[in-house]
Amino acid sequence: MYDLLKGLRVVEAAAFIAGPSCGLYLAQFGAEVIRIDTIGGGPDFRRWPLAGNGESLYWEGLNKAKKSICIDLGRPEGRELAQRLATAPGDDRGLFVTNFPVEGFLSYERLKALRDDVICVRVMGWADGRPALDYTVNASLGVPWMTGFADDPRPVNHTFPAWDFITGAYAALSLVCAERARRMGGGGCEVRIPLSDIAATALANFGLLAEVLMTGEDRRRQGNDVYGAFGRDFAIKGGRRLMVVAITARQWRALLQTLEVEEQIAELQDELGVSFAAHEAVRYEHRERLYPMFEQAFARRTTEELSPAFEAAGVCWSEYRTLGEAAKDESLFAANPVFGRARQPSGRNYPVPGPAATLVGKPRGAPMPAPLLGADTDEVLAELLALSSAEIGKLHDAKIVAGVAR
Repeated sequence: MYDLLKGLRVVEAAAFIAGPSCGLYLAQFGAEVIRIDTIGGGPDFRRWPLAGNGESLYWEGLNKAKKSICIDLGRPEGRELAQRLATAPGDDRGLFVTNFPVEGFLSYERLKALRDDVICVRVMGWADGRPALDYTVNASLGVPWMTGFADDPRPVNHTFPAWDFITGAYAALSLVCAERARRMGGGGCEVRIPLSDIAATALANFGLLAEVLMTGEDRRRQGNDVYGAFGRDFAIKGGRRLMVVAITARQWRALLQTLEVEEQIAELQDELGVSFAAHEAVRYEHRERLYPMFEQAFARRTTEELSPAFEAAGVCWSEYRTLGEAAKDESLFAANPVFGRARQPSGRNYPVPGPAATLVGKPRGAPMPAPLLGADTDEVLAELLALSSAEIGKLHDAKIVAGVAR
């Protein structure tokens, strides 16, 4: 945890991944992020994976370091409270993150009527308001047809919802930028961030859109081959597999040296009249001639033989592991300063990450757990809306708000 955003108070009304991950990133850099939760929990409060006691590891993973206020959003009084929280007065308030629809009680127009300089960052599916998830956006843009092996005709979606997390990070950046502009006198604004636009712009930034427009052909699937460079998975002695990539000339030379195939590669270069060290594309174009030599070299060696040589020479590689195996890697988790331990609402005490970025020379605070649902209801109402204890009590009695379920 860092304190770069200390003093900012961000209200979040969002479920699933993109919106909550935006709030998570802001909280990890010191913002006070207040979740508006529905009484009993929203649509992702019990989402898998679950701990043994039924608590969602998914939910507590995305909502670390936040506060939670429970409101009955199905009633007019509850909706009015949510609007007031999103537009609370103060220089460091009026910052709202949501994935609620463009129209409705949390529309920008309704919020702006309560606070003219409110900043609303709205995560969406499609820009026209249609719903979408990471997996459907991925399918609509053709990525699953580029993923997988050439001999399998089925589209392959990624297991990890990357567009969601990229959208969350982009939303956090957008909010910080909009808040800075407001401080400079630019007023408030609504920022709409559809998953579809994040995915479409990312593919265009990567050159994939220009490629298909210019060639008229879609990128062909090619298994684990790295497009435009030398990189692929190889089986080693004992049956395990390594992923090896040589993009730079230095990486290429290091790979040849450690595998002792320099002479064979030199002969192939002479035959073809090319230099494999000259450019990564040359290695890619002739990969079918290169692969058999490397397959033979890898098949004769074990990880124990290759690892020290690869590390000494600077080869870019990794052994394929399961997540269970990776979890035992102390450099990734247990001994990684990005991680710490925190007891979560599930009652479990396990490694949880703080911010992925490291501010060199600045102390890193311990990561914080997710809140218990409704744990901060009274505090938030008193501090943001200046409600008295009597007024808060009436809201509880009317079941418009709720604290922690006992």
